[in-house]
Amino acid sequence: MTDQTAENPVIAIRRPSRLREFWASNIAYSFRRNPVAIVSMAIFLLITGVAFCAPLIAPFDPYDPAQIDILNSEYPPFWVYGALPEFSLGTDDQGRDLLSTILYGTRLSIIIGVCAVAVQAFLGISIGLISGYVGGRTDSVLMRLADIQLSFSTLMVAIIFLALTQALFGSEIFSRYAVVFLIAVIGVAEWPQYARTVRATVLAEKKKEYVDSARVLGFGPGRIMLRHILPNSLSPIFVISTVQVANAIISEASLSFLGLGMPPSQPSLGSLISSGFDYILSGSWWITVIPGAVLVTLVLVINLLGDWTRDVLNPKLYKG
Repeated sequence: MTDQTAENPVIAIRRPSRLREFWASNIAYSFRRNPVAIVSMAIFLLITGVAFCAPLIAPFDPYDPAQIDILNSEYPPFWVYGALPEFSLGTDDQGRDLLSTILYGTRLSIIIGVCAVAVQAFLGISIGLISGYVGGRTDSVLMRLADIQLSFSTLMVAIIFLALTQALFGSEIFSRYAVVFLIAVIGVAEWPQYARTVRATVLAEKKKEYVDSARVLGFGPGRIMLRHILPNSLSPIFVISTVQVANAIISEASLSFLGLGMPPSQPSLGSLISSGFDYILSGSWWITVIPGAVLVTLVLVINLLGDWTRDVLNPKLYKG
């Protein structure tokens, strides 16, 4: 009997790992050639990493009253005369270590921004898929609702909703659930951005042959929308999500600055800027300026990453 293995040796070809495949993809190649994207990603990962590691690396816990002394309020950062060595970035008006408060506040702002965008995406994608696929009166009604929503600014809707919420539930309950209220109102106020984009993509995709083939095979509308059309609509969704995270963080900071967001006892970047604004003319500029610089840097790098994502995922703009 002939040894088939000896006569026809089979060479096993290892399939490259997913990490290697991604590293060789056009997205990774474009990222490696774009120094702005590399620096922006590094800064974003640094800010996000230290923010979410705040309980491990922060010198103090701003939520622990035992670690807060009002007599330590308004100490300057280390490069200004009169600073204390244990407070490297100074203290705020409540005597909290500003570095620790910024770390915890940045984490809270990022959580609110990401969760609000998740609400926006869920509402907008669902409404956009139904509107574009079903069409007819359903499409007209849903898009008119989106037009009405877009006629009001996010801050206007948020201010009205949060002011009514405070009046109905009281300041104590509002302060306790301020994170939930902010996520809900910012998420609900921005869903038309997703809905209109997804609807436009669905209108183009549902006329293609693979959708007709899915209908012939007997697949229902839900499966066709979720399993076939939605995956081909992810590119614009990724671009919108990147920009919307930055917008949600700015919205949270704006509402907190106006006194309708996070309370001073739960530090976010917006509430820190708001609490220090009254002291900026008295010489305690660091309470507002340093958190403001962190906020500007965070939003800037997210927007730069959003621009890079848009250029890469848009074939008309991508030059290789």
